[in-house]
Amino acid sequence: METIISLLRGINVGGNNRLPMRDLVAILQAMDLRSVQTYIQSGNVVFQTDQTSLPELAHEIGAAIGESHGFTPQVLLLRLVELETAVTRNPFPEAQTDHKTLHFYFLESVPPAPDLALLAALKTERERFQLIDKVFYLHAPDGIGRSKLAEKVEKALGVATTARNWRTVSKLMEMGTAVTD
Repeated sequence: METIISLLRGINVGGNNRLPMRDLVAILQAMDLRSVQTYIQSGNVVFQTDQTSLPELAHEIGAAIGESHGFTPQVLLLRLVELETAVTRNPFPEAQTDHKTLHFYFLESVPPAPDLALLAALKTERERFQLIDKVFYLHAPDGIGRSKLAEKVEKALGVATTARNWRTVSKLMEMGTAVTD
């Protein structure tokens, strides 16, 4: 069994794409996924599976949600080791003390032609960012809600992303490690 982190994009935001976590757990358990646990209401899930094709499993999860709830969210799956690597590579470890300012954008794939110059032009004096493989790190000490850079990350990278703050990333890692032990 392998421990997997599932990040669903765009659920339970502004009253749209409502998916209660108990429903999500039931859907995943019906798919024979084990040790299913959710964290907060925004589609963060830890589970175990024997399935080896994560793209296929992500498609199956999205389709199952579509059948039961009438919308198909983007589903990004990470192996626990991939999440651990993302945390280890964090170029802004000093920002971990304020969980609201450090964000990890998990990417569907490595961007073939990211427009980092656009993001550099949009960043404020205090913002910092770095792209490492399939993770875009953003430290926005003045808040992500006001960040013009944050608004344009997906467009500039040219691949689908889903972002989580440091608190969520560290909690998912903690949950994944506990399931694995």
